[in-house]
Amino acid sequence: MATVKSVASVFESYQKARVAFVQNVAELAANPKNIAGLEQCSVMSLLRPLLLDTVPSIQHNAAQALARLANYNAELASAVVSGDILPQLVYSLSEQNKFYKKAAASVLRSVAKHSPELAKAVVDSSAVDALVSCLEEFDPSVKENAAWAISCIAKHNPELAQACVDAGAVPLLVLCVQEPELSVKRIAASALSDIAKHTPELAQALVDAGVLPHLQALAVGAGASKEPKLKRQVFSCLGQLAKHSVRLAELVVDGDGLFPGVLAQLKDADPNVKKNVATLIREIVKHTPELAALVVNHGGAAALVDYVSDAPGAAKLPGVMALGYIAAFSELLARAVIDARGVLPVLETLRSEHEDHVRSAAAWALGQIGRHSSDHAKAVAEVNGFGKLLEALRAPDASDDLKTKARRALKAVSEKCIQLDALEPLLDGPPKVQQYVVHQFAKILQSDPTTRKEFVANGSLQKVLQLHAEPGSKLKDFLLTINSVYPEQVIQYYSPGFKNVLLAQVEDHASSQGGL
Repeated sequence: MATVKSVASVFESYQKARVAFVQNVAELAANPKNIAGLEQCSVMSLLRPLLLDTVPSIQHNAAQALARLANYNAELASAVVSGDILPQLVYSLSEQNKFYKKAAASVLRSVAKHSPELAKAVVDSSAVDALVSCLEEFDPSVKENAAWAISCIAKHNPELAQACVDAGAVPLLVLCVQEPELSVKRIAASALSDIAKHTPELAQALVDAGVLPHLQALAVGAGASKEPKLKRQVFSCLGQLAKHSVRLAELVVDGDGLFPGVLAQLKDADPNVKKNVATLIREIVKHTPELAALVVNHGGAAALVDYVSDAPGAAKLPGVMALGYIAAFSELLARAVIDARGVLPVLETLRSEHEDHVRSAAAWALGQIGRHSSDHAKAVAEVNGFGKLLEALRAPDASDDLKTKARRALKAVSEKCIQLDALEPLLDGPPKVQQYVVHQFAKILQSDPTTRKEFVANGSLQKVLQLHAEPGSKLKDFLLTINSVYPEQVIQYYSPGFKNVLLAQVEDHASSQGGL
C-alpha cells in the first residue's frame, strides 16, 4: 500500500511541476523583456508535448504561452510552424473544452498575423475549417477568437481570403455580427472587412450572405451602435464593400437609408470612427456623379469640409479626396464644394501637412475644384492657390508624385483663370509652368482687348518678354502671339536690351553733335 502511495506521490509531484512550469512560462511570456531568455531556453520544444497533456489546465496554459510567444515576432511564429505544432492545435480544436479552443485559436491568430507566408502555413494545416467550426460554438469568447484568427488570415491577400470564404466562414461571421456581445460583433465585422477589401467577387460574397442590412442597422438609425470600437469596424466594412463598383456602392447607400444619418458620424468623439466614415463617403462618391450628388444634396460637402478642417494630420486624407472626387464630376458639384468653403481647408492641407501623400491629394483636389471654369479658377486663385501649388512644386523634399500633381493642377486651373494678377507670379515657376501661364496670357490678351493695358501696367509684359524661348518651341509661339496684339514700339520698349539700344543712340547723337 505504501508503495502505491509512493508511486502516486511521484506522479502527483510531476503533474504539479508541469502545472507550475506552464503557468510560469505563460506569465513570463506576457512580458516582452522575457522573450529572448525563453527563446534561448528552447521553450517551444518544451511546450509542444504539453499541448497533448492529459491535464486540461496544462494544455490550456501551454497554448496560451505559445500564443503570447508567437504574437511577439515573426521568428517565434515561424518556430511554431517549423516545430509541427499547428497540426496538434488544429486536431485539439475539435476535441477540447472552450478554454483550450480559445487559446488554440489565439495561437493560430498570432502565427497568421505576421505575413502571408505564415498565414498560408495556417491554411495548409486545415486550420480554417476548424476555426469555422468554432464560430458555431455557444461560448462567445471562442467565437471571438476564431473570428479574429480568420481576420488575420484573410487580411493578407485575395487567395487567403478566398480560402476563408470557401470554408464557409462568411455566413457564420454574418451571424456573429448579430450576436448580443459587442466584442463578437466587432471582431466579426473586422473579419468581414478584411475579406471584402480584396476583390469585387469577395465583396459580393458578403452581400450575397446578407450582411448589408445588419451593418446598415449598426451604422445609422434607431438601432445604431454607440460603441466606438464596433462603429470603427462597421464603417470600415461598409467602405470596403462600397469601393469596388457602382452597384456595390449603391447597395451600401441603400437609397436614402445611409444618408444623411451617416454624416453625423463625422462629428463622432472617436477619431477613428470619423476617419472610417470619411473613407466610406470617399468610396461612395468616387463612382458616379449621381452618387456624388446624393451625398452633396444631403449636406455632405459641408460636413466633409468641417471634417477636413478639424481632422489632424493624415486623417484629413479621405476627406480631401472625397471633396476632390465630388468636384471632379461637374461644374455644379465643384461649385457646391466652393460654396461649402472647401477650397481653403484643402489649401491649408497642402500648405501645412508633412506627409507627402496627403499633400499630393490636396494638390490633386485643388486641380479638380478649379479646372471647370473661370469662376472655379478664381475661387482657387483668390486664396493664393497658385502660389501654394508653386511652392509645393519647388519644395526640395517633394516627391515625384507631389510635383506631378501640383504641376497638373497648375495647368488645369491656370487654363481657366482670367485674372492676370493671379497668373503673374507663375512666371517665376519652372519652364513647364511658364509655358502654361504664357499660353493663358496669350488667350486672354487675344480675346479681351481691355486687359492689354493692365498687362503692361503691372509689369507682366516686360516679365514675359524677358523669358528665354527656343525657336520653334511652344513657348516661342505663345510669345509671338502676345507680341502680335501690341504695337511694335511697345514690344521694343519692354524688350530686354532696349535700354542699351536707346543709350547707344544717345551716345551716337551726342557724338554727331560734338563733331559739328
